[in-house]
Amino acid sequence: MTTHNSAEFRAARDFLLAHREDYDTAYAGFRWPRPEHFNWALDWFDVIARDNDRPALRIAEEDGTHHCHTFAELSRRSDQVANWLRSHGVRAGDRVLVMLGNQKELWESALALMKLRAVLVPTTTLLNGVELADRLERAEVGHVLARAEDHATFAGVAGDRTLFAVAGDGEQVPDGWLDYRESSAAPADYLPDGPTRADDPLLHYFTSGTTSRPKLVQHTHVSYPVGHLTTMYWIGLRPGDVHLNISSPGWAKHAWSSLFAPWNAEATVFVQNYTRFDAGRLMTEMDRAGVTTFCAPPTVWRMLIQADLGQLRTPPREAVAAGEPLNPEVVEAVRRSWGVTVRDGFGQTETTVLVANTPGAPLVPGSMGRPSPGVVVSLLDPETGLPAESGEIALRLDAAPVGLMTGYAGDAVRTAEIMAGGHYRTGDLAERSPDGRLTYIGRSDDVFKSSDYKISPFELENALLSHEAVAEAGVVPAPDALRLSVPKAYVVLAEGWEPTADTAKHLFAHARATLPPYKRVRRIEFAGLPKTLSGKIRRTELRDAAERGDGLEYREEDFR
Repeated sequence: MTTHNSAEFRAARDFLLAHREDYDTAYAGFRWPRPEHFNWALDWFDVIARDNDRPALRIAEEDGTHHCHTFAELSRRSDQVANWLRSHGVRAGDRVLVMLGNQKELWESALALMKLRAVLVPTTTLLNGVELADRLERAEVGHVLARAEDHATFAGVAGDRTLFAVAGDGEQVPDGWLDYRESSAAPADYLPDGPTRADDPLLHYFTSGTTSRPKLVQHTHVSYPVGHLTTMYWIGLRPGDVHLNISSPGWAKHAWSSLFAPWNAEATVFVQNYTRFDAGRLMTEMDRAGVTTFCAPPTVWRMLIQADLGQLRTPPREAVAAGEPLNPEVVEAVRRSWGVTVRDGFGQTETTVLVANTPGAPLVPGSMGRPSPGVVVSLLDPETGLPAESGEIALRLDAAPVGLMTGYAGDAVRTAEIMAGGHYRTGDLAERSPDGRLTYIGRSDDVFKSSDYKISPFELENALLSHEAVAEAGVVPAPDALRLSVPKAYVVLAEGWEPTADTAKHLFAHARATLPPYKRVRRIEFAGLPKTLSGKIRRTELRDAAERGDGLEYREEDFR
C-alpha cells in the first residue's frame, strides 16, 4: 500500500525526473518533502519492491561471476534480517557498527537496520585496531556487524557488544560471534515496533580526516534518504538505469551513489569487487552489466584516461565525478573518447550534493556548476563573515536543505562553531560568476599566502596535471626567507617518466607557461602522496614535510 509519506516523496522525485535537463525549472519549482514521519526502507524501498523482480543490485566478483538480487528479494531478506537482529537485542536508537565489503549483506543489513530504527555506523574494512577502538568508543557502538575474516581486528577492543559475523560458504564463525546466515530462517514478515520520526538519527558517518581527527557526522531518516533526491538529479539517473559508483563501503559517498540516489530513481546498483584496480577490467565489466550512469573520483578518472578508453564499447549516458575537483584535461580526454562530458558535483559527508554541473546544462571549464535544486548557497568573506562574490561556501540555516546534517555527534562545541551566525560553513572557498556559476578555490585550511598573494593549491595542481608527466600532484606552502612561503609541489609521475632534474626542468617550464608569475610552482619533489583511507590527500602531512625540508627537492632558480 502506498503511504502518504511515499506519495509525497514520489511527487518530489517525479518532478525532478520530469525536469532532468531543465535546470531553471527544476531549481525554481522543486520543494523538499518534509514529512513528520518517514522511514525510507519501509515507506519507499518496500513500496517500489513489491512484486518487483527487476534487479536492484548486481555484483561483479573477482572471478568474473555476476550475481543479481531483485528489489523483491532484498525487501524480503531485509525483513528477515531485521527480525533476526531484533531477536538478538537490536533496538531503535542502538548504534550498530557495520564493517562489510561490497557484498549483498551490506545492502540487506542497511535496509534492515533502517526498518529497526537503529543507527548505522558504516565503517571501512581497512581500519586497524587503534582506529577501530576510537570509532567504537566515540560512536557509542552497542552492536557490531562485520565479516568473519575481520574478527581478529576486534580482539581486545570489542568490549561488551553483540557481535554478528557475515561468513562465506564453508567459513567458520569465530567464537563469541553470532552467525548472520541464521537470519535466513527468521520470519519474512516484519512489523515495526513504532513510528519513525523524520528527525530520528539514522547514520553516523566518520569523515575522512584530511586535516584533523575524523569527525562523527549525524544524519537523520530524511537528511540522507530524502536529501539524495538532488544527488539523483545531478547524476541524471532514470528508472531502469544501471549505475556504477566507484567508492568503498564505509564512506559517505557509498551511501550517496550506491544506495540512496540510484534506488530513489528505481535504478540498479552495480558494483565491481576487486583486490587491485584495473581500468581495463573495469570497462569490461561495465560493458557486461550495461552501465548507463557512472560516478568516480578524479583519481579513478585519471587512471582511466591513462588506459585505452576505447576498450569500453558502450559508454555510459551520464558520467560524473566527486570527492575532489576534476581538472579540465580529464574532462576533455573523456569527451574525445566516449563523447560524454564528465560533470563535477560538490558536497560533503555533512551534506548531500550542494553544487553541480547538471544534465543538459552547458559546461563552463573550471566551474563546478550551480546550486542544486532546493539549495541556497551563500559565499561569506572569511574575515568579515559578510556575503561576498568570493568566499566560504555556506548554507543559511533558516533555508537549509533537507540534506544538511543535524551536527557532530557528541561534539556540541564543534557543531556550534560550524553553525555560528545563522550559517553552516563548509570550510571550502569558491567565487561566483555573474551567471551564478561557482568556481572552486580550495579548502580554507589549504589556501596560503606567498608574497602577500593568496594561492589556491587546486589551481596550481590543475596546471601541473595538464602535463603528461604528472599522474598526481599536491601543492603546499614551503618556508622561504624572502616570500615567507612559496608553492611546493609533491609530484607522482606518470608511467615512463623518471624523477630526474630534467623532468623537474620540464615541469618548471610548464608552470611558467601556464601560471602567472606570482602563482608559479617554485619547488618540486617527486614523492608519493599521503592519503586518508578514503583516498584524499592528507595535506597536513605534506605541509609538515615541506616545513621540515627533509626530502630531495628541485628549485626553480636552479634552472635559470
